[in-house]
Amino acid sequence: MVKFLALTGILALVVASATAEVRVKRQAEETTKKEESFEKELCKDKDAGEWFRLVAGEGDNCRDVIQCTSSGLQAIRCPAGLYFDIEKQTCDWKDAVKNCKFKNKERKVKPLLITDEPLCQDGFLACGDGNCIERGLFCNGEKDCTDGSDENSCDIESDPNRAPPCDPSVCVLPDCFCSEDGTTIPGDLPAKDVPMMITITFDDAINNNNIDLYKEIFNGKRKNPNGCDIKATYFVSHKYTNYSAVQETSRKGHEIAVHSITHNDEERFWSNATVDDWAKEMAGMRIIIEKYANITDNSVVGVRAPYLRVGGNNQFTMMEEQAFLYDSTITAPLSNPPLWPYTMYFRMPHRCHGNLQSCPTRSHAVWEMVMNELDRREDPTNDEYLPGCAMVDSCSNILTGDQFYNFLNHNFDRHYDQNRAPLGLYFHAAWLKNNPEFLDAFLYWIDEVLANHNDVYFVTMTQVIQWIQNPRTVSEVKNFEPWREKCVVDGQPACWVPHSCKLTSKEVPGETINLQTCVRCPNNYPWVNDPTGDGFF
Repeated sequence: MVKFLALTGILALVVASATAEVRVKRQAEETTKKEESFEKELCKDKDAGEWFRLVAGEGDNCRDVIQCTSSGLQAIRCPAGLYFDIEKQTCDWKDAVKNCKFKNKERKVKPLLITDEPLCQDGFLACGDGNCIERGLFCNGEKDCTDGSDENSCDIESDPNRAPPCDPSVCVLPDCFCSEDGTTIPGDLPAKDVPMMITITFDDAINNNNIDLYKEIFNGKRKNPNGCDIKATYFVSHKYTNYSAVQETSRKGHEIAVHSITHNDEERFWSNATVDDWAKEMAGMRIIIEKYANITDNSVVGVRAPYLRVGGNNQFTMMEEQAFLYDSTITAPLSNPPLWPYTMYFRMPHRCHGNLQSCPTRSHAVWEMVMNELDRREDPTNDEYLPGCAMVDSCSNILTGDQFYNFLNHNFDRHYDQNRAPLGLYFHAAWLKNNPEFLDAFLYWIDEVLANHNDVYFVTMTQVIQWIQNPRTVSEVKNFEPWREKCVVDGQPACWVPHSCKLTSKEVPGETINLQTCVRCPNNYPWVNDPTGDGFF
């Protein structure tokens, strides 16, 4: 009897324990289901990779965001002093973030482009509300659907009127060049037979702050293997530019391109600018350069947007209409091998790189002198991930001349030892001017490259395109005529003492601005609506 009671007690304990275990397990399962349900509800309308807030508001709430991933929710917190910009999808300075009160990115109505059954007749597509409009009206920069959805799905993968993928059988030199991944050498030349082209560019005004720097770099003693002076390309903005210096720079054989009149610093201006806005800024800048730097040979054919903010189809439509040859604004993410320039008739061979960039999606008769990101790792054998940088002065980890020298050598080798895609070194003059150690390292490196290689040429952007259109081997390129124009330029400047014109403009109220030029002073300071300075259009 005692044994029976003891056994009964043990069984009761086992049953109770099992019951408790089942209860705990059931509670855990219910908790997991609730969490999964919460997560599913939270993530149902989120795009892949989208960061969002659980709680809106200032302070830590504006630093904290989460993201839905295949392995669950992932959280990050911005460093002290920074808030998370929900539209840019990145941490930024507190004062620059204006959307702490929003939990999510703005939700835009999407068109009904992919449906089980066709909603519209041929040549038409459905708006988000089901109404049909002509296919050509989608992604044209104007809202034609009543809900605006025709302009809400317009990236390079979604635009119904997007350029087709590269077709080498149709895209043939000299007028068209593309490849599937952007790394193919023009003319199918072996890499060892391709001259290594290096393009040095400078952005913004040319004036007394940097003229001496340019003279030091391009001193007439540094020669390419064909005996011609090394050359550069200058993307010139208007304000504070000395046009007599621009004229002399062009006379010496360097390329002058446009970088806008206003250099507008409003965050979304260039991304959202209309075709007319772009024309006034860029074609207007060309008018100013041609008139006040007296450049009359139609050589101003290149464009670079301020802050490298790509203007989408509107920018490239303007370039076609205004007969610009090339753009050099689009950045390609760091890759090995790097990319060759390409024409925009076909789809870009890389993703649209950068926060909130507006890359062109349609076919355009324009060359893209793509800006390959530079590898800023100090030790190229180290596999650590460091994002690349397009402008040299944005490579913030370069702190000494030795680091800069190693950086130049490593990136040169990346291009030279692989597919010899042109190496772009893009500067703002102040970075070299304010850091003599960097300038010394740069000049030493240029001299070393020229001394050690008979197949390396420092050329302009247009000269690169001329070579791509008509590829020549290393042995042939010494006599390549387009590279011998203004080979060595002697003689005197157009004027020793330029006119110094103190001018005003109704468009720039309250300012008197000095315009230096070898030609006659205008009545007004040239600006967007009056690029000649003779009076408003």
